[in-house]
Amino acid sequence: MNQAIRNMWIAAVALFVVMLGSLTYVQFFAAADLNANPLNTRQLYREFDLPRGAILVDGKPIAESVAKEGGDFKYQRKYLEPELYAHITGFYSLAYGTRHLESTLNKELSGQSDSLFYDRMVNLITGGTSEGASVELTIDGDLQKKVYDALPDGKQATAIVTDPKTGNILAMVSKPSYDPNLLAVHSTSQATANMDKILETTGLSPNINPAVGHLIAPGSTFKLIPLIASLESGKYKVNDTYDNPTQITLPGTSTSLSNFREGICSQQTTADLSFIIAQSCNTPFVTMSQNVGEEAIRATAERFGFGKDLQIPMRVTASVFPDDIDAAQLAMSSIGQYNTKATPLQMNMVAMGIANDGVVMKPNIIKKVTASDLRVLQEPKPEEFSTATTKQVADQVTELMRQPVKSGTAKKAAVEGVDLAAKTGTADIGTSGLVNGWITGFAPADNPQVAVTVVVERVTYDESRGTSSSIMKKILEAVFNK
Repeated sequence: MNQAIRNMWIAAVALFVVMLGSLTYVQFFAAADLNANPLNTRQLYREFDLPRGAILVDGKPIAESVAKEGGDFKYQRKYLEPELYAHITGFYSLAYGTRHLESTLNKELSGQSDSLFYDRMVNLITGGTSEGASVELTIDGDLQKKVYDALPDGKQATAIVTDPKTGNILAMVSKPSYDPNLLAVHSTSQATANMDKILETTGLSPNINPAVGHLIAPGSTFKLIPLIASLESGKYKVNDTYDNPTQITLPGTSTSLSNFREGICSQQTTADLSFIIAQSCNTPFVTMSQNVGEEAIRATAERFGFGKDLQIPMRVTASVFPDDIDAAQLAMSSIGQYNTKATPLQMNMVAMGIANDGVVMKPNIIKKVTASDLRVLQEPKPEEFSTATTKQVADQVTELMRQPVKSGTAKKAAVEGVDLAAKTGTADIGTSGLVNGWITGFAPADNPQVAVTVVVERVTYDESRGTSSSIMKKILEAVFNK
């Protein structure tokens, strides 16, 4: 064999090895990731000819696959009360793949999960049709509707209601919303046109669930974090008084920070924590941030979930307490400004942790997963996320959070006969003149049944005044039948 033939033979063998290796990688090692890719429409084409499992609330489907006569596929995905649940279910689309629960629970819904392996093997042998599992949510359908109705139309708003003792999500809604049926159509050109129309609505993206995906400045609701850090440090006591100047110069700068411009903080140049929290005074938190320090505040924020990856099972964008900050930036971060950013779910976790004696339960939206033969495949149990603070400190903060409702910034959230602990926040959005209006809290304060968080995004200050608190009031009236 001469050298030329030998080289050709080596090249042919090398190419064969490369091809075999590529096929092995695609068929075995990368198969799961490729099948799970939401943009893998070829996988979707196969699945559209199979009965996909339903997503249920109160035992009734809010998303299901129905048999379809004619056309290219045997089944059509159908969403019931679509705008009410769109940000939870997401969509199942030939044109755009899957999002939200339709994506994160795709293996269960499509019948491809490991727990259904035996069923698939039996159907392969018998020629039967593989059916997806159904997924029932922890959502309370009646409460979900009332919370949705409580949010103002024409605004970007989100509300979350959870059980602080279990972490179960009882309601999670956002406006504006959309109809996932428009994206589930079998015509990709029609789905594209529908998506273009949906995206014309300001602040709306079908790819994002604002409750778990919007990172926005939390404003004074974040003050609960340095408050807890200060009480834990022993440097601050509930009944002691502290300087409360009308304005204060940020450390190392010539920039002044003022108290809430329309509040009554200026009535007391020294005040106890009860007054400071009730009226949401800013200036004491500048001094507090310097006395307690960045490390303690950051550690407290992280125990409540900031900077942590979380799935419920939808992925929750990690909230942010900024790194590499100077003293002035620490002061502004401590009042929920500068680069402090949080999802609505994160601020609900803060309320949950305080309500539950300092223990944050892992948020969860899945009640159970059931096979087509009614076998229960999954039934998540309550799970602790972290011990964020002590019961003693949680009790102290609870008492302080009663004050905004009794005599401060959260008076519009008060419901007769309901003992509410809450903290409001108004976060400036740069120099836009717009704000995010927040409230987070729990009730009854002495034996919490629900933790509630509301945020109305990108509104003028005048529009925000009392809006989130008024929404909170409607939600509590729905929860406690007032």
